[in-house]
Amino acid sequence: MLVAIDGPAGAGKSTVARAVARELAFPYLDTGAMYRCVALLTLAAPARDPAELANSARIEFADGTRTLLNGRDVSGEIRTSEVSEAASRVARDPGVRAALVTKQRALIAAGDWVAEGRDIGTVVAPDAALKVYLTASPEERARRRAAESGGDPAAVLAEQSLRDERDSTRRHSPLRPAPGAVTVDTTGIGVEQVVSRIAALARERAAGR
Repeated sequence: MLVAIDGPAGAGKSTVARAVARELAFPYLDTGAMYRCVALLTLAAPARDPAELANSARIEFADGTRTLLNGRDVSGEIRTSEVSEAASRVARDPGVRAALVTKQRALIAAGDWVAEGRDIGTVVAPDAALKVYLTASPEERARRRAAESGGDPAAVLAEQSLRDERDSTRRHSPLRPAPGAVTVDTTGIGVEQVVSRIAALARERAAGR
């Protein structure tokens, strides 16, 4: 079965999805990292077509924590603020989205998965057995991201607001809850509690198949 976890930046998707995958003993797919990989490539080769770069990129995941781009570990490089900003831009390119959706569907075509991103339940796998929309208050999300990056919370909040606007209003695959998704607000809730709820929902869905 596929557990699809979508939501805005800072909602805790990566942390929760990894933990849910461990709890269920499912492999974990970080689709956001795939867009960040393409963003990293575009920053290194700004004259190249982003869709071409996305099509030719070899993106792999190892140990549930590492992201490999064309055989190189880029786990740290793709988490910088510069790459985050570029990822939001390339995600608006329909050619990039088409290339990465194809790669994502190929990965989850067989077996059990926990996949997280911004359009898993709406575009990549609308027939997922369990669709979750993870969210939190803007202030909470900004605080978390600032703690991760060491940035100023006010600056992170301003940048986040711009990204939210772009993600929710883009023409292709705008950020929104998928039909039938369970919305989980993580504001003020511990990771263990969130993970326990999602894992329980997944087991219920699996038992009901």
